Amino acid sequence: QVQVVESGGGSVQPGGSLTLACAVSGSRLSIAAMGWYRQAPDGQRELVAGIRMIDLWRKYSDSAEGRFTISRDDAKNAIFLQMNSLSPEDTDVYYCMVDAGIDTTYWGQGTQVTVSS
Repeated sequence: QVQVVESGGGSVQPGGSLTLACAVSGSRLSIAAMGWYRQAPDGQRELVAGIRMIDLWRKYSDSAEGRFTISRDDAKNAIFLQMNSLSPEDTDVYYCMVDAGIDTTYWGQGTQVTVSS
């Protein structure tokens, strides 16, 4: 059974920083990519940052570009999201996604990020 567990969310003042972590455990997986998503106003999850495992190619949303950095710890099957210069607009639940290929995707339970003064 695959488990995807996020951590590192919390409350921070505008301009502050947070680091989210996502660890995958359970069945042996061949992970194609991992990423961080947030809940858009229309209810869909939108990509914040993603990383492809085979070549470490990274993709960021326009709002995350230049402020957030996604990284991985391959040995631990984990990824991280360093979030800097946070603003109230970044407030949301952030979800970790694991793409195991062949239309197989796993999601974490989400971690709350709140940015307010």
